[in-house]
Amino acid sequence: MVNPTESMPDVFGLASIFLYLAATVLLGLRLTSTPLSGNNGIRWGLIGAAVFGAILHGLMLYQVALTSTGLNLGFFTAASLVAWGIVLVLLASLMVQPLVNLGILVWPLAAITIALAMVYPGRHMLPGETGLGVEIHIVISVLATSVLTIAAFQSVFLAFQERSLRRKRLGKALEIFPPLRTQESILFQLIGFGFFLLSLSLVSGTMFLNDILAQHLAHKTVLSLLAWLVFAILLWGRWRFGWRGRKAVRWSLMGFTTLILAYFGTKLVLEIILDRAWY
Repeated sequence: MVNPTESMPDVFGLASIFLYLAATVLLGLRLTSTPLSGNNGIRWGLIGAAVFGAILHGLMLYQVALTSTGLNLGFFTAASLVAWGIVLVLLASLMVQPLVNLGILVWPLAAITIALAMVYPGRHMLPGETGLGVEIHIVISVLATSVLTIAAFQSVFLAFQERSLRRKRLGKALEIFPPLRTQESILFQLIGFGFFLLSLSLVSGTMFLNDILAQHLAHKTVLSLLAWLVFAILLWGRWRFGWRGRKAVRWSLMGFTTLILAYFGTKLVLEIILDRAWY
């Protein structure tokens, strides 16, 4: 007989997928339909769906990732954890910034990672005796990746908006976008905060991991430092030369790609190909 508690992660996961996709559909209608673009009912409906989706997503991760033998950080579980962090950061940002349109990329991504975590749960455990320092490092790393992922999505929207304005193709979606300078300002605020968190992640990794330059961690460390350098140059270029537009977008996406390779590229090779944990 199946234990009802064993099926709860699947129930939470499927319900969360449905709510994320519902939020995506509502946002898509808002972006493509002029009569609905200013409808507050649609806006609050999609935000409500995303909030409840995030709650159920968190409950699923709680039951899948937190086990009696330690923290399960299998590849797809970790991807879902990062996606959950991205959703939470986006929802929190909505209180101070007009970022709701990024949900069109964020919520489907979260739904996909949930589905993959359910189909391929993975069992790469972080032992319970690993220590608080490593757990702090993981939390900071997830937050840094989440913020910088949202910055990457924001740069994609910025590139689309700038290109459309340059070609004078003002579609319905652009009518509810904030002004271009506001979009740029938000992008650099996100990058600045993400850079701060990434710096903390590197410092905490140096403090709490046994040997961040060990052979199996060397690629992750080098790529993380390279991503940090890319974002540092971008922020310096913005401060010193006023970098904006396509140059800012290119550097932002370059840093994001390097960061994703540092974590998920390394994790893919170690866990999926070599069947080895990173700790």
